[in-house]
Amino acid sequence: MTPPHPPRRRLRFGACLDPAAAAPLLRTAQDADRYGLDLLGVRDLPHRRGTADALTLLAAVLAGTSRIRALPAVACLPLRPPAALAKAIATMDLLSGGRVELGLGAGADPAGIEAYGGTRPGGAAALRALEEAVRLIRLHWSDQAGLRFDGDHYRFAAADAGPAPQRQIGVWLGVTGPRGIDLAGRIADGWIAPSSRVPPKRLADGRRRLDDAATQSGRDPAAIRRVYILEGTLDGRDSHGFLHGPPRQWVYELTELAIGHGVDTFLYAGDPADLPVFALEVVPAVREKVAEERGVSVSTQGGDPLEPPPRAGGRFPDPLARLGETASRPAGRTASGR
Repeated sequence: MTPPHPPRRRLRFGACLDPAAAAPLLRTAQDADRYGLDLLGVRDLPHRRGTADALTLLAAVLAGTSRIRALPAVACLPLRPPAALAKAIATMDLLSGGRVELGLGAGADPAGIEAYGGTRPGGAAALRALEEAVRLIRLHWSDQAGLRFDGDHYRFAAADAGPAPQRQIGVWLGVTGPRGIDLAGRIADGWIAPSSRVPPKRLADGRRRLDDAATQSGRDPAAIRRVYILEGTLDGRDSHGFLHGPPRQWVYELTELAIGHGVDTFLYAGDPADLPVFALEVVPAVREKVAEERGVSVSTQGGDPLEPPPRAGGRFPDPLARLGETASRPAGRTASGR
């Protein structure tokens, strides 16, 4: 059964970038870091004309910031072979001092994917491929020798995989349909939902489904992060619908999403010009309102696995030494994906 109350995880806030190559993407990312936001998501749209490559942009963002975490939101699996994606994400995690998460999806634009040379299986097969990819990626991150994975959609065999990431990277699934949410509840560390496709009414149904799937799989639903991408406009004096209105409306709606729907992570995907308003006005007000509703102080709102990892000063914690150490590690035992 669904727990009677949403989990009380510490709230996290961030931004989600549309990777238009002509936009000041690095400057926006650095602003998000400077404003104290926790996360920076980058949409992965390799098949769309005029977009920057999401993984290349993530690497640049991590090099140009000092504390914010970054993730693809979400990686387009049909155009990102999972073994290569696992290596890229783990490498960025090492080089950044443990500041990477992985958002992963089955691909929302089959026509665009096929036009770009990829193949997206339809229906239930797409979710089976997504599940296989999660298993393969986690196996790759184990950094063991003699890895082998034989799935229906992906196969992988490597005498030496890795490198292992600096820390356990969360795998957050960007899914919106009932079977996809069930999958997230069974195997994912987080669920990513865009507001345009999962409005509040659907969000309530999705949360119940996510929690039930987790419980039936023997998992604690509270361990699953709930990420909501805020696709709206933050301006004007009057409301024009959900997430379209002034800051006070956003404060009310985000507080309701956190208290009533269990959302613990918000990624702002509106006009970057309004990012200062979101980060400096909306975010602190929501933290205060949620703390007031929960009867706690802002600084004591639950534990959180996204706390910045300890590391030496500077942006990069001697990554070459760590990579060399990983490469020279004695081979581990053979592991299999089956």
